[in-house]
Amino acid sequence: MPQAQATRTRYTRQAAAIIAVMSGMPAFSGAREIREAVRRCGGNIGLTTVYRHLHVLAEHGSVDVVRGAGGEARYRLRRGRISHQLTCRVCGRAVDVDGTEVWEWARQVAADAGFMLTGHVVELAGVCPEHQDGTAWLRACSDPEAGRER
Repeated sequence: MPQAQATRTRYTRQAAAIIAVMSGMPAFSGAREIREAVRRCGGNIGLTTVYRHLHVLAEHGSVDVVRGAGGEARYRLRRGRISHQLTCRVCGRAVDVDGTEVWEWARQVAADAGFMLTGHVVELAGVCPEHQDGTAWLRACSDPEAGRER
């Protein structure tokens, strides 16, 4: 489990609370959901503080970040293995996919250019089985704003 002191922000009860509640969240969650979970556990925390800690945890590779169908960043504690998420462009559902081959490819591309890879960002988007029938998937693929909250 990531340690709050690994962040650039001070080690606080708030940072520990964010990590603790996220460890019990099996799915990707938005910053507001995380804040509410901390509050339900008796913590007093502002949304800005949650975003600050999530940003630092993401920079350190301690959390995975995906964009939901509405464009909102959603977070989940990294579970140890190299994985990426494939997100439905219609409903925002995300599933894990093995990221080992992507990591090896990115490392090789960097090496070929004389770089040492220190990280990569990959966003995989598609349409889940539940939304492949009908025309919702066509709108999602042809309109980059489709599915985004307005």
